[in-house]
Amino acid sequence: MTRPFSKFERGDDHYLAYRHIPGDSPGILFCPGFHSDMQGNKAIALEDYCRKNGRQFTSFDYFGHGQSSGAIEEGTVGRWREDTLAILDGVTQGSQVIVGSSMGGWMMLLVALERPDRITALLGIASAPDMTGEHQKRLDQEQLRSLAEHGWYDLPNEYDDRKPYRIRQEFLDEAESHFLLRAPIPITVPVRLVHGLQDTDVPWERSMILARRLQSEDVFLHLLKSGDHRLSTPGDLKFLTNSLNQLLHDYG
Repeated sequence: MTRPFSKFERGDDHYLAYRHIPGDSPGILFCPGFHSDMQGNKAIALEDYCRKNGRQFTSFDYFGHGQSSGAIEEGTVGRWREDTLAILDGVTQGSQVIVGSSMGGWMMLLVALERPDRITALLGIASAPDMTGEHQKRLDQEQLRSLAEHGWYDLPNEYDDRKPYRIRQEFLDEAESHFLLRAPIPITVPVRLVHGLQDTDVPWERSMILARRLQSEDVFLHLLKSGDHRLSTPGDLKFLTNSLNQLLHDYG
């Protein structure tokens, strides 16, 4: 069942679907993953936590995702970064703790670099900065041939066999301009990273590299032995909300 949402007009005949709950600052801004949306278990668990604790909460769908307008095949990392900034600037109030899941962890970092004065702390869940570069390293011969001949390849979707992710060369080229892990990342706020050791989509070593690249001295990486990429079991969700609660206790 789709929860009610509001529309944020982007000024280009497109809108972003979002949910916003007023409350205390710092607020929580949740950034979902690639082909994911604000109706998932993590978004719901975080929203429930914020409601119970009187905390401001905002979640949204990127262009082409969930209830937002647009076709996902026309989206880019830069567009989704701008979507996140639009919600931060136009919907949220005051300082924020950004929680980013998978590709949302990439958006989390890009936005923190762009609006450092608005960010109290970051919580990354199976963070996937530079994920397109890693995917390209794992392409098989058929995918490489398709990319060379047609300018796209299909990436299997383990959550829906009928709908693979179609990845275009233009998307890959644009994404590379937003890569972060090739140099130190000038983010100095507290950062908590959570990753499952059973994650087959984004290996946990990705978060280890990220922790090393961040210039913040206050970075902790938590590895969940039985956790997969989604980190959506009741135990996973409890760990995530407990991690957020500790961040807010220490810095909010």
